[in-house]
Amino acid sequence: MSNLRDELTEYCKSNNRVCPLPDYWMKLYEMLPGKKRKGSGWEPSLPLILGAWWETSSIEKIIRLSEHIEWAEKLNVLDKVSNFLYSLSEDQWFHIGD
Repeated sequence: MSNLRDELTEYCKSNNRVCPLPDYWMKLYEMLPGKKRKGSGWEPSLPLILGAWWETSSIEKIIRLSEHIEWAEKLNVLDKVSNFLYSLSEDQWFHIGD
């Protein structure tokens, strides 16, 4: 794990954060290059929004966001994704207990 990825992952979990709210999570996902169909889904997997938002736990959302951060690192857009996530205000994040 890179230092930037470690720091970003910790930041995304600090202050009881789970993941960006759906509109912002989709914006993050759109930044990820190299998305492709894989079977009946996508690689990387889609954000857990829309119907999945209500059907998934906070832990599942945290794991999926971590996968997106790893994908960003793998495809050399971690700086861009990091800047985006750090720019979100607290009210643009879903928190444990929301």
